[in-house]
Amino acid sequence: MAKAKTSLTAVERRAEELDTIAAVLPLERRDELAELLTDQDVETLRHLVNQGMGDNTLRALTSDLSYLEAWGLAATGKSLPWPAPEALLLKFVAHHLWDPQRRESDPDHGMPAEVDANLRSQGFLKSVGPHAPATVRRRLANWSTLTRWRGFDGAFASPALKSAIRLAVRAVPRTRGRKSAKAVTGDVLAKLLATCATDSLRDLRDRAILMVAFASGGRRRSEIAGLRCEQLTVEPPIEVPDGPPLPSLAIHLGRTKTSNGEQDDIVYLTGRPVEALNAWMVASKIESGSVFRGIGRWGTISKRAIDPQSVNAILKQRAEMAGLDAGEFSAHGIRSGYLTEAANRGIPLPEAMEQSRHRSVQQASSYYNNATRRSGRAARLLQTRMNSV
Repeated sequence: MAKAKTSLTAVERRAEELDTIAAVLPLERRDELAELLTDQDVETLRHLVNQGMGDNTLRALTSDLSYLEAWGLAATGKSLPWPAPEALLLKFVAHHLWDPQRRESDPDHGMPAEVDANLRSQGFLKSVGPHAPATVRRRLANWSTLTRWRGFDGAFASPALKSAIRLAVRAVPRTRGRKSAKAVTGDVLAKLLATCATDSLRDLRDRAILMVAFASGGRRRSEIAGLRCEQLTVEPPIEVPDGPPLPSLAIHLGRTKTSNGEQDDIVYLTGRPVEALNAWMVASKIESGSVFRGIGRWGTISKRAIDPQSVNAILKQRAEMAGLDAGEFSAHGIRSGYLTEAANRGIPLPEAMEQSRHRSVQQASSYYNNATRRSGRAARLLQTRMNSV
């Protein structure tokens, strides 16, 4: 008589359910999330996937939901209640936005030490001090979104919560810093590419990653890590005077952070980036599925895509190999570097935004402003006047 199949535990069942949506919503910490998230959490994520929400938005919601559940367990000993009472929302603000000077004289101010230690042991907390106000606002906004998707009304618009956030922000002495201290402009990119000079699989892959990420408008690391062969379309070569035609590719990004509805964002690659990408795909014999994959110690190519953090690690490793300070660069520096380089070369902002797919002129123009203000006429106004005296 055949032995009956052992029934799955709740954690194992959630892990299997997370596996079924991983193709749409990549989850690097699936097993850990299966222990942390509740059945209702997983069902909410499945519902959001079925609603066709953009992958980047889903990743952000999943990340924040995981943090909220971890914080809730550490702070209250229970999973998050839905909807969350106003008192719990105020506790969240008090634990994350606090005054470091007051903390010196009042140990109970801010996040309790045991909650802090719990979150750090799980890898949810890394920096020291209060959270950035923008991070707290984002997590509250996503908490509110998840609450609505569950069919509940929350207390997120309560006057008490708004007042608590406003007062707490004033007490947090933080200045907003760039995601990458330095932009990866053309000269920096050239130094990184110089470290990918051989025909080894790792050099071919990293060269393609850097060139594609930059030339496609400064793509986000999640878009590069998740790039699939099915998103690539060969375009007619570009004719140029006094030279051979340049190879051209279209990258279909699908729904992105800035696209609307069923809109399929498309960016184009021309010339050397296409050649670098083709060289990698030929050498790795990749014809379908994930474009950029892990490479084992003995040159074995994984069947799975690299994770977004690997893009950041590759950039930092190449920066160090190039003799640069790796701490000054991150994957986001490619995105800011593309627009900065476009400004330096006199490319009109609307044309650069077509490739970067920025929707906010204010955000995109900030890179232009930073690139041109230092040498612009406004900065040299006094010098111009003095020369005429």
